[in-house]
Amino acid sequence: MPADTVITVEKLSKRYFLSHAVKHDTLRDTLAQGLRSLWTRLRRPAAPRAGCEEFWALHDVSFEVKQGEVVGIIGRNGAGKSTLLKILSRITEPSTGRVVLRGRVASLLEVGTGFHPELSGRENIFLNGAILGMTRAEIRRKFDEIVAFAEVEKFLDTPVKHYSSGMYVRLAFAVAAHLEPEILIIDEVLAVGDAAFQRKCLGKIDAVARGGRTVLFVSHNMAAVQYLCQGALWLRSGQLSRQGPVLECVAAYMKGATESQGEIDTSALAQGSEQSDLRFLRVAVLAPNGSPAAQHKLTAGITVEFDYQLARMVRGAQVVFELWNELGVCVLCSTDFDADPDRFFADKSAGRHRARCHVPTNFLRPGTYSLSLSSSVPNVKFLASLPNVLSFEVVDDGSVLLKLSQGRAGVVLPILQWQETRL
Repeated sequence: MPADTVITVEKLSKRYFLSHAVKHDTLRDTLAQGLRSLWTRLRRPAAPRAGCEEFWALHDVSFEVKQGEVVGIIGRNGAGKSTLLKILSRITEPSTGRVVLRGRVASLLEVGTGFHPELSGRENIFLNGAILGMTRAEIRRKFDEIVAFAEVEKFLDTPVKHYSSGMYVRLAFAVAAHLEPEILIIDEVLAVGDAAFQRKCLGKIDAVARGGRTVLFVSHNMAAVQYLCQGALWLRSGQLSRQGPVLECVAAYMKGATESQGEIDTSALAQGSEQSDLRFLRVAVLAPNGSPAAQHKLTAGITVEFDYQLARMVRGAQVVFELWNELGVCVLCSTDFDADPDRFFADKSAGRHRARCHVPTNFLRPGTYSLSLSSSVPNVKFLASLPNVLSFEVVDDGSVLLKLSQGRAGVVLPILQWQETRL
């Protein structure tokens, strides 16, 4: 390994066995099946059990990261990003291949990872620091900076089980970022917290990188990836699809989903929580004739259509779609509450629902767009999320707006109503 290389990944693969439930009529049948499974595992631990499906979360992934690099890891839900980070963080063992790390690693993979819910924020700072390999003296030296960054002074001696998710992630990020690891691994920290804290995180990650440390950064926010990172890895279906300069990788990733022909079955995709009451089943971008398409004319407009399933009645469930351009800028966000705010207090019945929203003609500029879906009960609970689930292209078919205004600025091209009078 060259002297300036701090992470080397060689032919890394991770295999899981997905168990499919088998119905047993009696307790005796259940116990007998369990004993047979145990005996099979003891005799052939690497072989899949009966009723199990082999699944490769990662397959033959190889790359290197040099000291001081900030590398973005991008890809859809289920692409293998989190599995890769867990292997690099020594949480999960690979099935094949190897990882060589040079330096101390700090990981922020999930909100509150490494925190004990019964301990106070103060106690968890020392506990988390010890888990990361820091001495008590090192933690004490950084303690005031950590508390100030996390903005939890008033709750420092409160058990963290009473913290909100935002307080959790602020404290967890502050500990990981301030304890001076040589390698910092971050998974979707910007998904939680308000805009001010997100900017604070970006600034701290930037400062860590300028200090010569190495950062691996997973995010579905392409603007943040392009702002922070020099290079990127694009994972697709557990394999390394592309590695290189961040702008090239993001552009390839944004265009990659146009192969779906404008429609995708999302029922099997990871959506944030398997126990959620809501699950997205399908999403499509429709042309004026009602058929799904991956390419749309600027003068024709588009219709976003998606199906979702509610396991039970939920009050105030909101569904949202966002459109992001190739630069990672969110150009449009719309919710099913927009035209009818009273829906906030309405009950949504159990069963399958279909939502549609029309984006008018001469609105989206030519280019590639990525569509994200999410759902929540606002200010109460998260339900589901499918970031960058589908991409499509808008092409210029002779729009008067573009012909009359060459080089017209702006991320959208709306037709606005003007009034003019002679004075």
